[in-house]
Amino acid sequence: MKKWVVRFVSLLVFNIVVLLIVGWLTPAHVGWSALWAGIVMTALVIWIKPLIDKWFRSSAAKSAGGRTKAGEKIVQFFIAFAVAFLIWIATVLLSGVRIGGGFFGAIWAYVLPPVILLIGWAIYAAIDDKVESHAGALYDKATGTQTDPVDAAAAAVPAPEAAAAKRELNDGLTDEQRRMLDELGG
Repeated sequence: MKKWVVRFVSLLVFNIVVLLIVGWLTPAHVGWSALWAGIVMTALVIWIKPLIDKWFRSSAAKSAGGRTKAGEKIVQFFIAFAVAFLIWIATVLLSGVRIGGGFFGAIWAYVLPPVILLIGWAIYAAIDDKVESHAGALYDKATGTQTDPVDAAAAAVPAPEAAAAKRELNDGLTDEQRRMLDELGG
């Protein structure tokens, strides 16, 4: 449960920031709706996005043999864009985000946000482990279930195996490799 809460909250904060950037750079009016839209988008990204992505990729895999490497990259980009576009449309429909700016503004309000979402998701994918570990530490601190990851890892590994792992870290050799080297030497 903790893992899901930490993942949801860290992604929620990140999505709210991305939505505010979308509101600042595009004709989409986000404003205070960023809070609810962030919740909607986070739920969509965690539970719906993998299903949509899997469906698109399985459909595209049927014709993958007839494409070049460049063609495959283009198809993968369009799949990612289509997923981001559907997540954006669902977020707009299920939240208070409004699209403004007339005809051309509306086109930009539907085309640019998925690109910004793709960039945001790429950034989040690059930093998610660090963000989630920090959020997990904050969660532990807030709930009072402070666990030191080093102590937890040490308790999970038996003492002889821990000693072997430490020796391997020192010289890069496993116990068996060290034994074989000793046999060769004398």
